Amino acid sequence: MKIIFIGDIVGSPGREAVERYLPRLKRKYSPDVVIANGENAAAGRGITKRIFDDLLRTGVDVVTMGNHTWDHKEIYDFIDETDYLIRPANFSDEAPGKGMTTITKNNVTLSVINLHGRTFLPPHGDPFAKATELIEEAQKSSPLVFVDFHAEATSEKIAMGWHLNGRASVVVGTHTHVQTADERILPDGTAYITDVGMTGPYDEILGMKKEDVIYRFQTNLPVRFEVPKKGRDQLNGLFVELDDATGKALHVERIMINEDRPFEV
Repeated sequence: MKIIFIGDIVGSPGREAVERYLPRLKRKYSPDVVIANGENAAAGRGITKRIFDDLLRTGVDVVTMGNHTWDHKEIYDFIDETDYLIRPANFSDEAPGKGMTTITKNNVTLSVINLHGRTFLPPHGDPFAKATELIEEAQKSSPLVFVDFHAEATSEKIAMGWHLNGRASVVVGTHTHVQTADERILPDGTAYITDVGMTGPYDEILGMKKEDVIYRFQTNLPVRFEVPKKGRDQLNGLFVELDDATGKALHVERIMINEDRPFEV
């Protein structure tokens, strides 16, 4: 199975970048499944039903979330109605939605798991224990398991990679919006990267207007960060090919598209 994962989609610039580049990425990589993190898709905070539907229309198969999952309250109205929008599995058991889904393409089934880190972020349930629990469940139907670990600390994400080495097919880090250059296949066959990066504004700070962020650093005064509606954009992602029989990674490749690194076929 071939998979493309698209890093945190930030606001309308991120959604437009997906619409512009995903068809070309599909022509280049011929993925069976496209997964995207959409927790910043609505003006940088959360997701709406219209935006979720638009991402599916654009060609995304599964959308994962993170710490901004509940920022748009309308998500409560539709997250239980779809199999292809998942929130971190280690959120409270009382939270709506689910943290794992399966998708079958070309007679091959892939389980997708979303987890949330605890270091420098709200203290949700133990993501390591939840990962073990869900992978054991997922592997009853297929050895192919993809994990999006939405976490702040690089050490926590690396720890998760090693924790799941040989059990998950892929472990990707999201949330920090800066792509790391450490993609690799771990010794027991798990494809890993600490952070896939973001998809959205290129000349700003983590997708937000740079003037506002700089002002906050200079003054320590409160300011509401906003996603600019115009400007140059970027798309960061990961391509992975898996062995259908074993679930082990065969190939992993970073995707980085921006004004300085234009898309090439």
